[in-house]
Amino acid sequence: MSATARRGPGTRAVSRRGFLAGTGSVLGAAALGGVSASRAAAASRYSTPIGNGAHAQALVIGTGYGGSVAALRLAQAGVSVEMVEMGMAWDTPGSDGKIFCTLTNPDNRSYWLRTKTKAPVNFFLGFPIDKAISKYTGVLDAEEFSGITVYQGRGIGGGSLVNGGMAVTPKRENFAGILPSINADEMYNVYYPRANAALGAAVIDPNWFNNTAWYQFARVGRKQAGRSGFPFVFVPDVYDWNYMQQEDAGTVPKSALAQELMYGNNYGKKSLQKTYIPAALATGKVNISPLHKVTSVSPAPGGGYTVLMDQLDTSGNVVTSKQVTADKVFFAAGSVGTSKLLVRLRDTGQLPNLNGQVGQGWGDNGNIMVGRANQIWDPTGSKQATIPCGGIDNWTAGGAFAEVAPLPTGIETWASLYLSITNNQHRAQFTWNNTTQQVDLSWQQAWKQDGITMAKSIFDRINSTEGTIYRTDLFGVYKTWNDTLTYHPLGGAVINRATDNYGRLAGYQGLYVIDGALIPGNTTVNPFVTITALAERNIENIIANGG
Repeated sequence: MSATARRGPGTRAVSRRGFLAGTGSVLGAAALGGVSASRAAAASRYSTPIGNGAHAQALVIGTGYGGSVAALRLAQAGVSVEMVEMGMAWDTPGSDGKIFCTLTNPDNRSYWLRTKTKAPVNFFLGFPIDKAISKYTGVLDAEEFSGITVYQGRGIGGGSLVNGGMAVTPKRENFAGILPSINADEMYNVYYPRANAALGAAVIDPNWFNNTAWYQFARVGRKQAGRSGFPFVFVPDVYDWNYMQQEDAGTVPKSALAQELMYGNNYGKKSLQKTYIPAALATGKVNISPLHKVTSVSPAPGGGYTVLMDQLDTSGNVVTSKQVTADKVFFAAGSVGTSKLLVRLRDTGQLPNLNGQVGQGWGDNGNIMVGRANQIWDPTGSKQATIPCGGIDNWTAGGAFAEVAPLPTGIETWASLYLSITNNQHRAQFTWNNTTQQVDLSWQQAWKQDGITMAKSIFDRINSTEGTIYRTDLFGVYKTWNDTLTYHPLGGAVINRATDNYGRLAGYQGLYVIDGALIPGNTTVNPFVTITALAERNIENIIANGG
């Protein structure tokens, strides 16, 4: 389709020569460059929220993986970028001197506008362990839909603030089933290496792994996998493994060894706040506005787009509403945020030319959690690092990859916990509900049974080999599988369906999707490296070719 045919109402032509001038050589860099030099900018980097009536050359909605890639590469190409983020900046310590709270002692910083925690492991020995908290714009959103709870990061850095950091590149042989319209050679030769270098992905030192008390739980997982004939594979992570060894030695403040992860990590994890975002800010072309929620995008009479947004306080109340204009708008609010916003904009008439594929193709990456009770001679350790470093691979034979996850309670539990990614093919759709004025998701909890069956291909065999049983006290009363959640939402604006093959939204010129909404429901592994690599690929093409 030509650029002219793609152009919607209220938009301007952009030459094929480029998004704007000066786009050439910067995109050839495999890694970020200049990150350390940008540290000095940290104190003031979020101090100037976007003003009412402002104009942006490029407006990026969201500061997760896709949005951060887009902002950096646009800025390096000479484009001025405004990023807006619904969550907080997470750059100011609380009364305890820490920015983030721990897994075992959650407070108001833990959850997005909830009055009670909603942990994935929310029972222990059959007793509920969720606790009351004060309502606050905390770092983890447990967004509830019919049949599923979707966990998402809220704050500058998006999901990178709250995930386990497992930076996994899918096996090459599985890629055609993940993104069939994308050239695999380009991804594996250029964009996956570029993403991994920029994210700082690295594998744990196997010698330290074999000897430290903090990974006894993972060594038990490796041993039991091997005895049942499954390969245990180390996978890269974006935690600073040298820092963790220093934590173990007692020479730096503890972070992963102090039960920090799901509600943020204060020191060792290389979230986007330590990689892409400071590099983007160091260009001097990027401004970030936290606690800003976009409510509308529509064609502006003179070209470009009118964007409405609400500025929030830390109780979630609207402080003020703003109207700005932007030449280009990049939707990077995460799979759920982007999909919900686009469906509402289409079906309420603000962006009516969006096609019927918007809202479709959403999946849970096959996420299933389970616990097993080990024999007394296989203790998993009272010391457990919160960062997973390996998993059990039965994807080819059974459709499941199982991350050996920590259960950092501070006591010996003789329990092994796993987060499985399964080849669940069910896909849901986001739809606008005119009665409730909300976006619904058609996911059905019964669809998780396919994922459970695939996960059982691993754990039934391990239990049989070890003479062990499933734990039924971690997710409820006599509940074996946590089949009510996902950490890895994907899809809703699938590439080459809702968009062209580089994320340009069909029906409009100058509107783009650049996050996990592009990926149709499953990446076979933890998805953020694929989201990052795909964003690197797409923004390079958008800058070079316009549209």
